[in-house]
Amino acid sequence: MTVNRRKFLQTTTSASTALLLSSLNVLAAPMSATDSDSNFKLKLLATNWGFNGTLDEYCAKVKKEGYDGIEIWWPTQKAEQDTLFALLIKYQLEVGFLTAGNESNYKDHFDTFKKMIDAAARNTTQKPLYINCHSGRDYFSYKDNRTFIDHTTLLAKQTGIKICHETHRSRMLYSAPVARRFIETLPSLRITFDVSHWCNVHETLLQDQQDTVGMTLQRVDHIHARIGHPEGPQVNDPRAPEWDNAVKAHFKWWDKVAEIKKNKGEVLTILTEFGPPDYMPTEPYSRKPLSDQWAVNVYMMQLLRKRYS
Repeated sequence: MTVNRRKFLQTTTSASTALLLSSLNVLAAPMSATDSDSNFKLKLLATNWGFNGTLDEYCAKVKKEGYDGIEIWWPTQKAEQDTLFALLIKYQLEVGFLTAGNESNYKDHFDTFKKMIDAAARNTTQKPLYINCHSGRDYFSYKDNRTFIDHTTLLAKQTGIKICHETHRSRMLYSAPVARRFIETLPSLRITFDVSHWCNVHETLLQDQQDTVGMTLQRVDHIHARIGHPEGPQVNDPRAPEWDNAVKAHFKWWDKVAEIKKNKGEVLTILTEFGPPDYMPTEPYSRKPLSDQWAVNVYMMQLLRKRYS
């Protein structure tokens, strides 16, 4: 008997979608925490990466969607700082700052990094929830990259600001085994966990590096909630059934961080960071994004709030 191909495709697609929706419903359920401390707080932040409007329009939209705040690069010009600070007050938003150096020469890079992060941490107008560092480069030596951590350790003690180094491709913590050396030798290292990069770098969901990932999770203070996969740092849409395994893997890691923070009664900050093209896959020639970046990030924010609040 010949099976109608269209009917078969419709049936299998409906079944796959139903299975995924069931999985997402499970993820949206509040996470149980047996030893949760009442001082635990969850702060969900929006990225301005890929937003094409004004800063005022961005902050207004962030507030309307129900985010707690924003993550944004530290503005180096005073006029830009004043504008940002005024908008944070206007829309009652909290903030996390991004800092980095980008020069290929270590000395120039480190000087730029120090100038930027010192200004962000020591400004007297707006204390951030945290500062996230794009630290060093993958081709700097261990000795040179370590200076970024040594500097931020002292700065964090002096200012009381949480300073984290991101697991980011091309940066100091670009891979799991490289990060492990820093974790084992520097007890003060605190981490922004963007595990999507490691999935891409190692071409796995890190099943073969569970010990290293476990060590890393103990150091995490901030999460970049983007879903990566073995062949890229960002799935086209986390709601699509083909990414179910990757979504579940990421939530398993994030659940562990949330459990640690809940038990300690600490603040957990999470940035929803699905990005625009070329992070967002596009159609050939037209370069039309395969999904709506803003909608995906809002979806992730709502899912994370339901699970961890």
